[in-house]
Amino acid sequence: MIPELGHFFLILALVNAVILGTLPFYGAHTQHKGLMRLASKASVGQFILVLASYICLTIAFVQSDFSVSYVANHSSNITPLRYKITAVWGAHEGSLLLWIVILAAWMAAVSIFSKALTPEMRARVLGTLGLISVGFVSFALFTSNPFERVLPFIPIDGSDLNPLLQDFGMIVHPPMLYMGFVGFSVVFGFAIAGLLQGDLDQKWAKWARPWTTIAWVFMTIGIALGSWWAYYELGWGGWWFWDPSENAAFMPWIAGTALMHSLAATEKRGAYKSWTLLLSILTFSLSLLGTFIIRSGALTSVHAFANDPERGLFILTFLGIAVGGALSLYAWQFDKLKSNNNYTLISKEIAIVLNNVLLFCCLLVVFLGTLYPLIADYFLEQKVSIGPPFFDPYFSFFFAFILFLIPFGQQMNWKQNKLKTIAIEQFILLALAIVIAVFTIFSLTGELDLFALLGISLAIWLMLSCLLYLYAQTKNAKSQLAGLKKLSRSYWGMIVAHIGVAVTVIGVIVTTIYSFEKDVRIEAKHTVQVENLSIYFEKFDNYTFENYISSQATLKVSKNGNYLTTLKPEKRRYQVSNQLMTEAAIEPGFFGDLYISLAQPLENGAWAIKVYYKPFVRWIWLGALIMALGGLLAISDKRYREKKFRKVKAIKEEGLV
Repeated sequence: MIPELGHFFLILALVNAVILGTLPFYGAHTQHKGLMRLASKASVGQFILVLASYICLTIAFVQSDFSVSYVANHSSNITPLRYKITAVWGAHEGSLLLWIVILAAWMAAVSIFSKALTPEMRARVLGTLGLISVGFVSFALFTSNPFERVLPFIPIDGSDLNPLLQDFGMIVHPPMLYMGFVGFSVVFGFAIAGLLQGDLDQKWAKWARPWTTIAWVFMTIGIALGSWWAYYELGWGGWWFWDPSENAAFMPWIAGTALMHSLAATEKRGAYKSWTLLLSILTFSLSLLGTFIIRSGALTSVHAFANDPERGLFILTFLGIAVGGALSLYAWQFDKLKSNNNYTLISKEIAIVLNNVLLFCCLLVVFLGTLYPLIADYFLEQKVSIGPPFFDPYFSFFFAFILFLIPFGQQMNWKQNKLKTIAIEQFILLALAIVIAVFTIFSLTGELDLFALLGISLAIWLMLSCLLYLYAQTKNAKSQLAGLKKLSRSYWGMIVAHIGVAVTVIGVIVTTIYSFEKDVRIEAKHTVQVENLSIYFEKFDNYTFENYISSQATLKVSKNGNYLTTLKPEKRRYQVSNQLMTEAAIEPGFFGDLYISLAQPLENGAWAIKVYYKPFVRWIWLGALIMALGGLLAISDKRYREKKFRKVKAIKEEGLV
């Protein structure tokens, strides 16, 4: 009965989404206040309906209702309760339902927290989101129904959740990533609403900007959590592999980053309206493309949820309708997209253009590298695999120019600047950054790599530039402290986010270049030497847990003769699926991780183990969190909390926020 109720709620949600996606548009066109108000009520109703459907599916998992095909395929009687709950989004059908719930949550949030919007704008934004909801709810009902029954032969037990997904990362990573993926649909909604009204002024950008930023924050945290999860769970010591599903999340993040900067120029100066709209459409399109990559099976990935061409065709059709319609509307309203071009070659506006062009080049590298295997397979009948040897050099090349540009861009004012003054300051800072980088690299490693020197110098230069920016903004105040207090949260958000970029860059470069790994053979009661580490194999034990058996080694590690830590890497055999999983043991540190995993058993009780040292690896995720904090600071600025948005005026001396 519970599954049928969940299915019924989903059907009602489709009917409600159709109403939401049609009547408010008509109301906005005819100025019918009642139909425009309907948009907010229908949005909240949509959230209630899909949430009720989701709760019904969760109850089916908790009760181990194996008459439901999805439950039988992704849970078992001995699956721990916490993983029964997370198994709801552990595969295609349930993860799609979670996607729909999050979309409805964003719709409800827009209806509740956008009271400053005009009734016409709110109706059109929510109506657009309603049409998107029609597409995804239809996708769930007609191709991916999570409530289908297994009748009349009901299994006694299920197949269990994929052991890779029985982890804390499964609890936090997908919901956070989906919040970002789906959040960019709000940006798309604002773009469509603005095009329909033909009113894309600075106030429109001010409305859209905080929603863009909060979606970007969720996406940033979600990507970082996915990287961290892969690092400790897969047992290979890696944090990024340019996997198609990783790229599926990374592409809209890059586009969203460019969009945030473009929105800043549109809000502050009324510039780049066309560019901003196209980026809004592109970011949403890449979110849909990521859905296709993950759910169609067209590209092989360890993260992919489905392998079903019919589902892939549905998504591609939806993508074509949404993007094609948006671009047609853009072409129709193109003459109304007049921007303010009152700026010089040396200005923040130009810096933003250069930044976005470079980000687009980075995006193009990821896009081509991700989709070329699919193109080669379909048109050339060739099996092609593209990985780090392609992505690393080309992406790094363009991103290095972005790092070079940011210190100049954030120092510039709107409209015009004197390049000579800025250049002298920045090149002095760059020289200082190079000196610091050389000293730091030699102190930590004793050897100098030119690529490391370049990247770390640029990152340190960015940090120093952020400090200089703070000084420049407060030097005329009565005191530095008083000046810092007067800075808006948007200023702080920019500075903190850029510092986060620098921290992540340092982590990526140091980890990539200065990590070491070694495969060694170790016997019980024996010690092996790896670099300056002594690893003693004390014992090997087997333990039985509620749904798996753990074979665990106890390794005592000493460094330069001094005891450091005890690590317990293990192999887990899951009872229902009989799958064997590797669980690495990690000694975390601010400046580096010691990482050991069991490879395979050898003769006479010996084991082959993999020993890694990953310097500064945690800086990668720390930097991402700092970036996210910068985004949160920016959207908490008081101008976004005004009950009524005032007319935005151009501010000559205001920085990029």
